[in-house]
Amino acid sequence: MALKATVLKAFNEQINAEFFSSFLYLSMAAQFEAESLPGIAKWLKIQAAEEHGHAMKFFNHALERGSKPVLAAIQAPAAKWASAEAAFKNVVDHEVKVTGLIHALVALARKENDYASENFLQYFVKEQVEEEAQAGLIYQQVLLTGGSKGSLLMIDHQLGKRGAE
Repeated sequence: MALKATVLKAFNEQINAEFFSSFLYLSMAAQFEAESLPGIAKWLKIQAAEEHGHAMKFFNHALERGSKPVLAAIQAPAAKWASAEAAFKNVVDHEVKVTGLIHALVALARKENDYASENFLQYFVKEQVEEEAQAGLIYQQVLLTGGSKGSLLMIDHQLGKRGAE
């Protein structure tokens, strides 16, 4: 059975939000590559690919439910951050915002008695706990550097060890 119009509309908006997340992290990756911090850039590129994958999960769920996703224009992300601290603060804030979007989708699925979508969304509820925790840890570690370029290079080296998930 097709998704209710309200759920499909909300899923279309979430697809857009997930693609925006991917663009945001790619934009950050470009800056860190330009600043000779390839480990941070690698972490962000992997994060961007993960967000793209999230958009596709929503896209495919709609199709599996007999509904046609409708794509919209994606807002351009920022192109510059003042520092690694500012960038990772943006990551944390963005992930908190996405968590709110996911929670609103769960509430909508419950309201519409769409048990299949509510079940589907549980993956994202769990994922957002992990996303916020990981982003928060990196942000706190960047804060601990106190602006030390040597310490930032250590974080860069550590983040560069991240493999595709």
